[in-house]
Amino acid sequence: MTSATVAAKKSTSINTQTANSSTRLLLALWSWGETEVPKGKLTERLKRKGEKSSDYNDVFSQLEDKGAIKITAGKVALLNEGKDLLGQHLKNSGLAIEGTIVGAWVARALNQWIQQTGATAQGAATNGKAVSDAIGSYEEFKQVALEMFNHLNQDYNMGNMVPVYRIRREIGNRVSRSQFNEWLFEMQSENLLQLLEESVEDGAPDKIEDSVTTKLGKLRCYVKR
Repeated sequence: MTSATVAAKKSTSINTQTANSSTRLLLALWSWGETEVPKGKLTERLKRKGEKSSDYNDVFSQLEDKGAIKITAGKVALLNEGKDLLGQHLKNSGLAIEGTIVGAWVARALNQWIQQTGATAQGAATNGKAVSDAIGSYEEFKQVALEMFNHLNQDYNMGNMVPVYRIRREIGNRVSRSQFNEWLFEMQSENLLQLLEESVEDGAPDKIEDSVTTKLGKLRCYVKR
């Protein structure tokens, strides 16, 4: 094998690795559901065993140069170009999720992407009008959240105590994370439900992350009616 061939293969490997890292970054940012995400918090989610935060500096820079993301005052925002780029990456047959264990957030994000893009594609084929399941008001959220509570409580015999993370994941990207939090606390203020302090059953970090925190920093993991 010639030195030129070895160099070419090495270059291809580096490009593929960079593309996969870019995909994971864009997917994480998209799945967060926030307008802006602290860069440090985003990097902590991306890091795998043996990796450092600095390993992602080039990826952030490249995506910012492409107009896929915007970084302001330490916070990262996903732009429309970034969402389009993510869609292109996920359709690439060469995409590979490295590692023997895939993080729970990756699986959830991919599932949400499939559900959302699938619904959009189906809507586009119906009279040319895209179907959107986005929740646009507190009144609509209130109805959906109570329906999800009843569904989970009855189907899984939860004894009127349903984990917040289960409701959040059932609703998915129909509402942003921050809006979900705000409206859930508003429902509590109206005595429609009670948010309890107990932690999740297995203390899993991703389940805790998908719970809610009060303004005083107190964790609330269960909904009771």
